[in-house]
Amino acid sequence: MYTVTVRDHMMIAHSFQGEVFGPARRLHGATYVVDLEFRRPDLDADGIVVDIGRAGEALKAALADLNFRNLDEVPAFAGRNTTTEFLARVVFDRIREAIGRGELGPGARQVVSMRVTLHESHVASAGFEGPVGAGA
Repeated sequence: MYTVTVRDHMMIAHSFQGEVFGPARRLHGATYVVDLEFRRPDLDADGIVVDIGRAGEALKAALADLNFRNLDEVPAFAGRNTTTEFLARVVFDRIREAIGRGELGPGARQVVSMRVTLHESHVASAGFEGPVGAGA
């Protein structure tokens, strides 16, 4: 399986509900390094998995309305704990939609799966991966 990974980051604020979160129930900030990996079994006619420039732009766009936001104030997330795992799925879905709209070029439609990893620190990360495009 061939892969291409692009990276960006975002800074957010949020709080959690539930005893399991302890002090994280209070409003706090997080800076995530976000990795987005595309996978496909064969390269396209140009010898690539996906255009890296377009992939980077799509990731930046997917993060744009989350960056520098208090996620507790985002109506779409009302009643949800915006955990690292939850946010990884949000980014995944946004990129899958961008592929469907053709924003990563026609070759991206042959991407069979993606993995989104949000790194909370140098020792902790969480993510989401699943089928997309030809693999969905």
